Amino acid sequence: MSSDADSAAADTAADATTGGTPDDHGTLYVVGIGPGLPDHMTKRAKEVIESSEVVIASSLYQEFLRDDGTIPSEERTDEDGIATREDGFEQEIVRSTMGRQIELARAAFDYVREGKDVAHVSGGDPSVYGKSDLIFKMADEEDATDVPIEIVPGMTAALGGAANVGAPLCNDFCTISLSDKWRGWDEIEEKLRAAAISDFVIVLYNCWRNYEKAVEIVREERTDDARVAIVNDAGRADAGRNGESQFITTLGEAADHDDKVSGMGTSLIIGNHETETWRNDDRTYLVTPRGGRDVDDF
Repeated sequence: MSSDADSAAADTAADATTGGTPDDHGTLYVVGIGPGLPDHMTKRAKEVIESSEVVIASSLYQEFLRDDGTIPSEERTDEDGIATREDGFEQEIVRSTMGRQIELARAAFDYVREGKDVAHVSGGDPSVYGKSDLIFKMADEEDATDVPIEIVPGMTAALGGAANVGAPLCNDFCTISLSDKWRGWDEIEEKLRAAAISDFVIVLYNCWRNYEKAVEIVREERTDDARVAIVNDAGRADAGRNGESQFITTLGEAADHDDKVSGMGTSLIIGNHETETWRNDDRTYLVTPRGGRDVDDF
């Protein structure tokens, strides 16, 4: 028997002896709510949050979720965080903060083992610079193989921001986070340079960290007239930290508009050599053709 066959047989034997998740366990859902307002949340995300016994969410996301009753209002929530829905169903609303992520992951596992469904809320998509990887790392660290985990996707900032300015992502694109919290700037610079040389449309996350430095690196490999969109709080209207806005400029001038980069809710979309502006009677849009096709090609 070949080594591959041996491995497959071993996997089959392991599966045969696995008991599966205990019947008395709940499920841990890592839920992406997109920008956060109800109109941009998937039906699945809304249903999971409404039906979970425990909802873990930051203060900002709780505010979004109360907007249309996805979670009960503050008036229907007691001092212990127990919220009662109109049908009498009770939910524990747990406030999440950056400094409590490890603690809350452990708590989520415990809730699931008590038989409760847990909705761990993430902005955007939980697997795009969100909470998914932490949950799996903690599950490995805590040997939480008995805890069922389901990822509920959501609309990420790259897609929300692109929709706000037109159609800039219709060809190949990539996302790069400028956060150097867990990796060195040398690695970030290498990825920026490679993406610029490869002519990807580039979407920058965490622009409040070193965005001017990132722009200068891309300028070394791309012409200054390349189009750039600076997008804030995409899909959040006035409910975000700084208010929804979009501004179209060029790569050569992008670093001069630091007043438009307002914080964690800001994304930069840097066009490639084909990205162009198009204007109608309403406003100016950013468009990247897919392969330079003519209308007849469609």
